[in-house]
Amino acid sequence: MGKKRVIQKSEVAGEAKEGIAVKPRQVKARKRIARGIAHIQATYNNTIITISDEKGDAVAWSSAGSLGFSGAKKATPFAAARVAETVVEKARKYGLEEVSVLVSGVGSGRDSAIRALANQGLNTTSIKDITPLPHNGPRPKKVRRV
Repeated sequence: MGKKRVIQKSEVAGEAKEGIAVKPRQVKARKRIARGIAHIQATYNNTIITISDEKGDAVAWSSAGSLGFSGAKKATPFAAARVAETVVEKARKYGLEEVSVLVSGVGSGRDSAIRALANQGLNTTSIKDITPLPHNGPRPKKVRRV
């Protein structure tokens, strides 16, 4: 669509002047959340932490890759701790004080991410592991005959 061009008359000489109509920008008030949910996804390759409000709307997120860690360093406990620090820093702007933690995945950054969240001064109300587990899994391969 783009911006609409509007021809305005100047008050000085009465000449036509072409300009761009710009709507005044509305400043949106940040919503204040006291309680939230910290979703930690720790895989073998990366650690992603998302903080959401109680409805599940994301407020702040960060990952080891977005902080500049690359390759095998993304999945380390050190990277997970740094990710937790940056996420809490972003979420503090919304007034976050206490979180319940949902951990998913089997990566090495699980424990250090939870510890880092607690060390940043957030009250942790609960820690729940929501890693999906197969009840029996897919059908096994047929037996190899040589």
